[in-house]
Amino acid sequence: MRRLTVVQLLPALESGGVERSTLEVADALVRAGHRAVVVSAGGRLEPALRSSGAEHITLAIGRKSLLTLRHVAALRQLFAQVGADIVHARSRLPAWLGLWALRGMPATSRPRFVTTMHGLNSPSRYSAVMTHGERVICVSDTVRRYLLQHYPRTDPRKLVVILRGIDPAQFPRAAHPDASARAWAADQHPALAGDGPLLLLPGRGTRLKGHQEALTLLGKLRDQGIDARLWMPGTREHGREQYVIDLETEARRAGFADALAITPPTAEIARAYAASDLVLQLSRKPEAFGRTVIESLSVGRPVVGWAHGGVGELLEELQPGGAVPAFDARRLHDTVMAFLAHPPPALATMESYTLRAMQDATLALYHDLADDRRLAIDP
Repeated sequence: MRRLTVVQLLPALESGGVERSTLEVADALVRAGHRAVVVSAGGRLEPALRSSGAEHITLAIGRKSLLTLRHVAALRQLFAQVGADIVHARSRLPAWLGLWALRGMPATSRPRFVTTMHGLNSPSRYSAVMTHGERVICVSDTVRRYLLQHYPRTDPRKLVVILRGIDPAQFPRAAHPDASARAWAADQHPALAGDGPLLLLPGRGTRLKGHQEALTLLGKLRDQGIDARLWMPGTREHGREQYVIDLETEARRAGFADALAITPPTAEIARAYAASDLVLQLSRKPEAFGRTVIESLSVGRPVVGWAHGGVGELLEELQPGGAVPAFDARRLHDTVMAFLAHPPPALATMESYTLRAMQDATLALYHDLADDRRLAIDP
């Protein structure tokens, strides 16, 4: 296989699933002997990107301003200078800029154009640019169906499902119960001490993550005399102080503030999974994938979540008993009670959801497209 030069486009390198996937693919490219170039406004993940051997070009291609259009010429020049074989856009505004830059290049030297749909963006002409790749990577079957539903003119043959994946070594199987992990959790917050069941709801500090439903569930369990605890790692973050105060106030009024831990993000999320008895995924808005599901199951902890979006898709395949009709509080309670009483067996394997599988499939797509000399950019 010949050496490729792949340029990935995204707004910034701060945090999130888009950024994580960008670094993972760049690392795989470098390890395979290819050249990986990333264009973004930069951010805290830039040192990690560079340490992998990838290159970074700083351009604010995610800033929503008319001034951003000036970067089209810079991108066109960059693609030509580095001899790009593939341009891979991972967000809408960078995709528009990349597409315009490519259209101004001679057909004989024009790189191939790939996009990835990382989320279920609201359908619009602006969002439609993500369907203009010569190959469109969908991070789940949910995303593929969403695209075909809202953009019916899209050629289904160019939609390629490449599932997100995790490194199993970072989420190793843990014994259940894990006394060491539970003791570590108790050191993180006094509410996590005790021998009762520990429920985990990881996620950002936004109502979309289902914190209200989790509090209602906790209240019901404790009303039944169950010494349940609820941990929300990642919810306490800058700019969300009032939201956290509201959650804690509600818990105090309901009488279970001492059983609720709302903490900042943790770099040891795998250990948090191991400390828990059950993981909740209650996002009110359907998600494109639902990485916490496969992370939790890799550690060996059952997941209960709403049966919609990517989370519902994963649960239906990997642990059907944990899929609850969306927003059905009674079924949520009954399922959690059943899982606490009789935890489902841990999965024997999750080969389809490994980081290596995702990287290999992405590089194979790059090679197939680069070797196909038919040059066609979607109008």
